Formats: sequence, structure tokens, C-alpha cells
Amino acid sequence: MIRKLISRVFGGRKATAGHREPAVIPVASHRITRDRISSGSRRVCETLQQHGHKAFVVGGAVRDLLIGAEPKDFDVATDATPEQVRRAFRRSRIIGRRFQIVHVMMGQETIEVTTFRGELDANTKKDEHGRVLHDNVFGSQAEDAARRDFTANALYYDPATEAVIDYHHGVGDLKARTLRMIGDPRARYREDPVRMLRAVRLAAKLGLIIDPAAKKPIREMADLLENVPAARLFDEMLKLLTSGHAVKCVTQLRDEGLHHGLLPLLDVILEQPMGEKFVMLALANTDERIRRGKSSSPGFLFATLLWHEVLAHWEKLKAQGEMKIPALYQAMDNVLDVQAEKLAITRRIAGDIKEIWSLQPRFEARAGKRPYGLLEQPRFRAAYDFLVLRAEAAEIERELADWWTRFQAADPDERAQMLLPEAAGDKKKRRRRRKKPSGPGGESGPESGVDRDSQAG
Repeated sequence: MIRKLISRVFGGRKATAGHREPAVIPVASHRITRDRISSGSRRVCETLQQHGHKAFVVGGAVRDLLIGAEPKDFDVATDATPEQVRRAFRRSRIIGRRFQIVHVMMGQETIEVTTFRGELDANTKKDEHGRVLHDNVFGSQAEDAARRDFTANALYYDPATEAVIDYHHGVGDLKARTLRMIGDPRARYREDPVRMLRAVRLAAKLGLIIDPAAKKPIREMADLLENVPAARLFDEMLKLLTSGHAVKCVTQLRDEGLHHGLLPLLDVILEQPMGEKFVMLALANTDERIRRGKSSSPGFLFATLLWHEVLAHWEKLKAQGEMKIPALYQAMDNVLDVQAEKLAITRRIAGDIKEIWSLQPRFEARAGKRPYGLLEQPRFRAAYDFLVLRAEAAEIERELADWWTRFQAADPDERAQMLLPEAAGDKKKRRRRRKKPSGPGGESGPESGVDRDSQAG
């Protein structure tokens, strides 16, 4: 009787803490053989195991293989500390502040290696909202499993035995097409509000239903996203948009009330018939490219999402008397400045976005040398694809996009015949430029290296 009582008491505590005995699922049941794991992640696991450590392929890769999807990358979890991992691999580096991880380079692969995380306790550094700020506390595999967000992500694959280690019934939840949170959803969202976005993305990508207990608090706790660093929001938004299911993700973001915390202008765009049509066409185009194994440009994606806000600002500035091209540049800066408060769009991507936008007026010029100059622009192809989307959304005449489709494919003689007659005003401007006196050093203004088309309408 005493033994039974002790077993009940300590067994109950153990289950509550999430330290249950895992299910060890053999390869005969799950059918994931080691040859389906990337060579780099296999070698990382083998090396760490040879050094006396535990090491498993973990998380999304195992989940995707179980549902028949192709993983994008393979992460490894281990009981080795970051310093021990780094010493085991010559080509490796420790990164991260909130939680240290190691990037191990294996040929063309970069394997992300994390040390098993320990339980949160009273000493865990959090902000006033409960978000975990510093988390370099290591623990056991069972503690690590309890710290993961969803049961479908708390799965470990051992390449040596080909077994799947399942602590939280993740395999069963995947079979039931359910995305279930580990632990109390409200507490887990406070620890990391990005989990709310991740729930939407994974449910859309994997065709899962968010468990009601995990879904209900999302709308109520959406304001916690206000406290998330802009860089993390940008990374999560990029994953969402390049998931191959962006249309479904954006629709569900709006349904759950989360779009306000990501792109403050997105809800405004989606309330405008023309804006919504354009955005959905762009996202559907991106989804199709990704499903066909083609790359997608972050700059192009964000350029489409924000374009109609640029248009609205542009028209307002022109109505106030601003000249066409300066007004466009001012509108672009205004929109990107607003987004910078929520999303840390990198300088490179912001540059790509602005190039795509700034080239749009130049497509209107189809006479003289300007069309040839536009073809030479590094971002011409992305800007042209953007123009086609605008035509498909009936924002501009289809004839303009069709002309550029033919012009870029034509031979030199055909191109010359396609050019439209120049307006008299353009000819006068060119004559004035030719007659302009030379500047200092004998160089005339237009020929001094300044891009004369930079202000072209």
C-alpha cells in the first residue's frame, strides 16, 4: 500500500511536470529510414554520439517526414553543451543570446544544433509581460521536450536506431490532424508570443486544425505581439509568406485578429477591393512558385503587400502639388518607415522593395532610348513581374504589360519597330540638354555620370 501511495504521488508530479516516459516508435511503424535524413545531420548525430553524447534529429524535420512532406532543413538536439559541440566540429560557431545554439557547417549544409533546454524557474529572466528574455539553462531530453511549443514539434529521431522518441503524443496528434500546445497555452504564449503566429503558419502549412484550447486565447492575447522585437516578427512573417500556403496563412491571420500586430497596414489593404485582389494574386503566385520548387524574393513579397499603401500616399502627395517622381519616393519612405516600427525589414530587402516600386513609372516610357535603358536595370525582371501583377489586378491597362512582354523577347529590329513616337516635349528637352554649356572640367551636366532617367516618369 505504501509503495502504491508513493508511486501515485511521485508519478502524478512527474506527469504534471511533463517528464513522462516517452513512446519509442520503431521504424517498422513510422517508416522513416536513415537514408531520408540529410547526410549532414546524420554525420552531426554520429559524431556527437561517438563523443559520448546523446544526439537526435528533432522538431520540424521529423514532423514533416511523418506526414510525407519534404523538410526544408534538419536540426539536431543534444545533451552536449554549446562549447562541447563547437569543440567536436572544426567548422562551427556559437550564435544567439536568448538561447545559445551552434551552427555546424557540413559541406553545403548548415545544421542548427541546440542543447536540451531545462525547465523555467523563478530565476528565469522575463519581461513584465512574461516573455522569456534569457534562457541558457540546459536540462534533460524530457525537459527539452516539455519546453517545445507543439506536440508535433516534440519528436526526436535517432539515426543510429531509426526510432522516433515521442514524449507528448505528437505522432498521434499528427494522425488526428491536430496542432496541440504542450502545457497551458496562455502561459506558453506569454513566454513567447510568436507562438501564436507559428500556430497559424503550421496549421495552414500542414493542413492541421488548431486545438480549441490553443486557438481560443490567440485573439485575446494578440496584443502581446506589440512587445516582440521587430527582427523576430520579420523572420516569422517571412516564414509565413514563403510557406507555400501564404494565402491561407494571411486569411487565417485576419480571422484570428493577428494581422494588426504584424503589418499595421495589411488590414487596411485587405479592406480595399483592389488592394485585396492585388495582394491575393501576389501571394497565390508565390505559393505556386514555391510548390514548383522555385525561389521567391522577400523584396518582391513585401513590395506587393505594401504597394497599395504607397499608391494611396502617392496620390495624396500629387494632389497636394508634389511632382510625380519626388512624390513617389516620399510615399515609399513614409510607408517603409511605418513598417519599420513593427518589422525589422533589412536594409538590403528594403532596397529591393524600393527599386521595384521606383521602376514602375518608367514602364510608361516606350519611346526613344528609355525602354532599352530599363531592360538593363538589375531589378528589371522583378519590376516586370510586379507590372504583370498590376495588370492582372486591373490596376493598369493590360496592353502595357503585354507590350513589355513582347519587347523584351523581340530581336533588335522588332524592338525598334515597336517603339512609340516620341512626344514633341521630349524632343525639345533633349535638344535643350545638348545645347547646355559644359560644366567645370569641360563635362556637360547630363553626361557627368548622373542617371538622367532617375527622375523619368
